[in-house]
Amino acid sequence: MFQIKNRPLGIVLLWQLVFACVVAVICGLLSGINGAFSGFFGVLVSVVAGGAYAVLISRHSGYSAGDVLRTALRAEAVKIFLIVMLLWIVFAAYKDLKPVIFIGSFAAAVLISSMAVFVSEKPRVKKHIN
Repeated sequence: MFQIKNRPLGIVLLWQLVFACVVAVICGLLSGINGAFSGFFGVLVSVVAGGAYAVLISRHSGYSAGDVLRTALRAEAVKIFLIVMLLWIVFAAYKDLKPVIFIGSFAAAVLISSMAVFVSEKPRVKKHIN
């Protein structure tokens, strides 16, 4: 199975999955089952694209600046392609989609993905005072 070696990206994907569940519940209560699915799918688009980005970044093995840049650009291109395709697929396939909820939850999930810069690469170590 694919492993995400980049800790901040993995944590942000987890945050997005939790957010997807919260959005589904809230939108479901406010707008019914179609609202719940619309909100969930909006976040899911960002999670799938971000997951693909994280996997590609994690597979990077080169150490030169050129290798890093190529990997980053390739991962970003895949992410953008997946976002465009998944947005189109959901709009085309889900006839009872609530567009405002779908796009709003997608936009919120994208904002959450930018929070990766605030997550440390190394986990905090708890210090015990004896």
